[in-house]
Amino acid sequence: MVDSPLSMDGYIAWNLGFDFCYLLLHMDIKSQLIKEHSKENRDKVVNHIVAYPEEIRNLMEQFFSNDYRMVQRASWVVGVLGQKHPELIKPYFPKMIKEIRKKDVHVAIKRNVLRVLQFQHVEEELWGELYDVCIRFLEDKNEPVAVKAFAMSTAYQVVKKVPELKDELAAAIEQIMPEGTPGEKSRGQKILSALSKL
Repeated sequence: MVDSPLSMDGYIAWNLGFDFCYLLLHMDIKSQLIKEHSKENRDKVVNHIVAYPEEIRNLMEQFFSNDYRMVQRASWVVGVLGQKHPELIKPYFPKMIKEIRKKDVHVAIKRNVLRVLQFQHVEEELWGELYDVCIRFLEDKNEPVAVKAFAMSTAYQVVKKVPELKDELAAAIEQIMPEGTPGEKSRGQKILSALSKL
């Protein structure tokens, strides 16, 4: 019988290290999101998915779930990934757009989907649906400021490719301006200025 080259302490340490790596590789996304709603926890999930891209499907499963708390927390992670690593989120763009078109969709989904899409290249076949839902948000007085601000920027990305829509978008923004919040007015003025140059 050949003795192991590892001491007992070394054997234990090796096993602990293996178990730690195993846990990192097999993070339960849902359980991790439930732990706490914090920037630190958000970043843990983001870093895990960047390291193991195949885990994105588990995050998106929570993002599209019917659990209010899970949707809110997953949306925060999706928002960060969409800004820093859009290639991970891009395959889900069609479903994300379909989701925000639902009447009862959670505001966190609307906010974070538009936050991601405002800077991304969206396939031409999705332009119509995306633009229409952005106009709908702009015309809804009950939509939060952040949703409207991101809707302006996202709609503008479509209008740059379809300039004949610029008058409609300008009219929707101008309707908001008189009674808009400082945030709405600031974003609105920037988009209106950009539209005038198209």
